[in-house]
Amino acid sequence: MSTLMNIGEAAAASGVSAKMIRHYELRGLLPEAERSEAGYRLYGAREVSVLRFVRQSRHLGFSVAQIAELIGLWSDRKRTSREVKAVAQRHLADLEEKRCEIEQMMNGLSVLVKACHGDDQPHCAILDKLSRGTLTQHQPQKKPQLKKSRIQTVATSVGTSNPIDLIAWMRGVHVHHDAH
Repeated sequence: MSTLMNIGEAAAASGVSAKMIRHYELRGLLPEAERSEAGYRLYGAREVSVLRFVRQSRHLGFSVAQIAELIGLWSDRKRTSREVKAVAQRHLADLEEKRCEIEQMMNGLSVLVKACHGDDQPHCAILDKLSRGTLTQHQPQKKPQLKKSRIQTVATSVGTSNPIDLIAWMRGVHVHHDAH
């Protein structure tokens, strides 16, 4: 029988935080953990391997759904590498599309930034371009008061203050290679 670990030990062994282990269990990427007599979660080597797999996959930007698909393929001894490659190729194509969208946004924003004098005067070319076609009398009369969105609530629950922080956190997960 293999040695079982508590959630802190599994977190240290896998490089995934205890909070994210609970999250992955809740999302179904990891089966519900065995429990000790006291009710504490217990994990074995197999669960730690799955957590490492998830960590590596998240580092490459795979979604939870894609990771679930990859775990399914990983556990299917009859799968073909063609099936796995297709998942990775779809993800690569999605990333390429996002990269092109980001480049277009950066180019557009760069034009706006260059057009703005950035001085002490109220006139701003950026606001003029963003409000193109809007009459002056249609300007908002006050600043908007943003309400907390579902995304911000989820981001806060995983220890970040907003969606941008969540993305930065996900990209901050480091890839660790096991020496075998």
